Amino acid sequence: MSFFLTLIEATDEERRALEAIPKVHSMINHGLTGDEYRAFLHDLYHVVWHFCPIMAVAASRMDDQFRQVRYQLYDNIEEEKGHESWVIEDVEAAGGDVELVRTLAPSSPVQAMIAFNYFTCERVHPCGVLGMLYALEVISSVYGGRVAKAISRATGIPGPAGFRFLNSHASMDLDHMAKLKDLVKTIDDPAAQRAIVNATRTNFWLFGQLFNQPAFQAPLDMAS
Repeated sequence: MSFFLTLIEATDEERRALEAIPKVHSMINHGLTGDEYRAFLHDLYHVVWHFCPIMAVAASRMDDQFRQVRYQLYDNIEEEKGHESWVIEDVEAAGGDVELVRTLAPSSPVQAMIAFNYFTCERVHPCGVLGMLYALEVISSVYGGRVAKAISRATGIPGPAGFRFLNSHASMDLDHMAKLKDLVKTIDDPAAQRAIVNATRTNFWLFGQLFNQPAFQAPLDMAS
């Protein structure tokens, strides 16, 4: 069995647990309120802002055994750079405070997720970055489009303004997932495989925790 299939099977419980979180289930099917969506965009901005720097750290730690992973990370960085500006466009369209989003720290689970991914790349194994990519691309490709439509219906924000990031990545990450699948199949080093599985599980879990924040507005409550 290829390692990609092993990765799917080894992390499917965490993916299903994410989907089963009441707030996530409600968001997928019924959307969010305007305040909740603005809080979500605040957290999302910081996830996206760190996405390329985390990949850059991983690429800088890759030895030649994983040069194929390094080269793919270079391509991913080129494709993903600047996408945090798409989130800012959505914040503006949704009536949010752009400066607050940029300067206020995200929720604790998002801070933990960002820190975990840097730590994994620097101190565990740089191939662990593939676990971050897999988890976040599954989330965006499987749920992004559905979530955008549900939030648009619930809030009255007509779109496409306000949902550029979610809608673009719902389709974009399908292509990314196909490339990631081929890349992961080449990983046969046990330490790298363990790091990828652990990073996938942890990213699914930590992403889910941001939906367990009281009233789903913890970051914005800090500014009041």
